[in-house]
Amino acid sequence: MTVTARIESDRPVATLINVFTVEPQRQYELIALLAHATEETMKHQPGFICANFHASEDGERVINYAQWESEAHYRAMLNNPEARIHMNQAATIAIDVQPRLFRVASHHPKAGHNAPRNATAPTGTATHANAPSGSASRDQAAAPSRV
Repeated sequence: MTVTARIESDRPVATLINVFTVEPQRQYELIALLAHATEETMKHQPGFICANFHASEDGERVINYAQWESEAHYRAMLNNPEARIHMNQAATIAIDVQPRLFRVASHHPKAGHNAPRNATAPTGTATHANAPSGSASRDQAAAPSRV
């Protein structure tokens, strides 16, 4: 069975959007590390759905768009020692890391794919993906949500 990212406002998943800032010459090094971590560790964690890595055209950003069955599944992964090793490795490559958990508020597919669905009134706001507030940086290598 192929599992792909689906963006739907009525699908209760935890969506991680993690923006990494990198030196342009290290962009693909980070993507390779994230892809390896996903194949070796993240895909085998309970609740993992998918991860997608996007490279900015200027070479300065990498975006990890990942979905987990629930926030609890995502947070359990953060406590996994094997996952922590990969997250800490990513922190040594990135200059800055901005992880956040999101919910889909509205989506608008092309006609014929799915009817547009709008979310009901928000029950919460976007959640910072790790417990401490503020952005993570190279000095905060232990921040939990690097991948």
